[in-house]
Amino acid sequence: MVGDGYDPCLARGKILRAGGVGWVLESFGLTRLTESVYRLVLAEPSWGVDELVTHLRTDEAAIRSCLDELAELALLQPSWDEPGGLRPVSPQVGLAALVAQAEADIAERQHRMERARAAMLAAAAEHETHRDRVALTVLRGLDEVRGRLEELAESAVQEVCSLTPGQAHREDTHSAGRSTSLRPLERGVSLRGLYLESFRNDPATLDYLRWMTEHGGLVRTVPTLPMMMVIVDRQRALVPLDPDDSRLGAIEVTAPGVVLALHALFEQMWAAGTPFGERAAPVDGLTGQERELIQILADGATDETAARRLGVSLRTVRRMMANLMERLDASSRFQAGVLAAQQGWLGPAQ
Repeated sequence: MVGDGYDPCLARGKILRAGGVGWVLESFGLTRLTESVYRLVLAEPSWGVDELVTHLRTDEAAIRSCLDELAELALLQPSWDEPGGLRPVSPQVGLAALVAQAEADIAERQHRMERARAAMLAAAAEHETHRDRVALTVLRGLDEVRGRLEELAESAVQEVCSLTPGQAHREDTHSAGRSTSLRPLERGVSLRGLYLESFRNDPATLDYLRWMTEHGGLVRTVPTLPMMMVIVDRQRALVPLDPDDSRLGAIEVTAPGVVLALHALFEQMWAAGTPFGERAAPVDGLTGQERELIQILADGATDETAARRLGVSLRTVRRMMANLMERLDASSRFQAGVLAAQQGWLGPAQ
């Protein structure tokens, strides 16, 4: 440490004569005091410890520590003229040697990093080769699923397509999504995601979808989605073990026929989706959610099932149904179904 009485201005004359104005030797690990000692011994090679102590106004122990440090760095070497003495090595020689050593250290670190990267790629290739031998892999629980999604996002080359059903997700899910999506987006991988229209009513999900689009992702919304699904490079697909509870885990499929079929389903739904930031125009006076609700209930599903598939609350389903019955002037749900069929509200939108 620099002594309390150290004033760097006192050495300015010597420093100027040493030709070292503007040096910055901290990158070599030298303290300010050690650098000042080096400057002074270059300018006054005949000075001893006493002169350095007097000039720098610090204690002898500090000066000797600086001299030891300079000797360890080979900036001071044994004198040829005075046995037991030390001579300063010029910056052209001494600092060049330090730079060469630093460059050698950097080269060695880079070499170690390259070996580590090669080992990682080899391990990943072996891991994927093992997976490729199994057309179906079961992933148990969220930890395994999210861990695998991180691996797939890292290895993706062309595109990642996803279906995200269910109601509003928790904030930690969005944080995990940002972390998993950012690196592929930065590499130019196409990320396309289909979400429920009901997500437009959830601020946290809207914020995440805005983040996705701002970073180059493509997002569309649809009234309903059959299940959660992720397809990577049209070679791998993850689908849930139980579509009603994705927390149980997922199945990774690599069989080409199955993956292509799932991708075709995604493309069909993508074509029918509404780009994020736009509103789908009503058809025959019905929104997409209303048409899907009528179809779901006409198929005999319960209100609870309809709420789950639409990603809305049970109260919302009943409110929507009451509104539709009022518009149809129906006194019962059965009558509403008959009138909806007469109106052409059941089946694909025309």
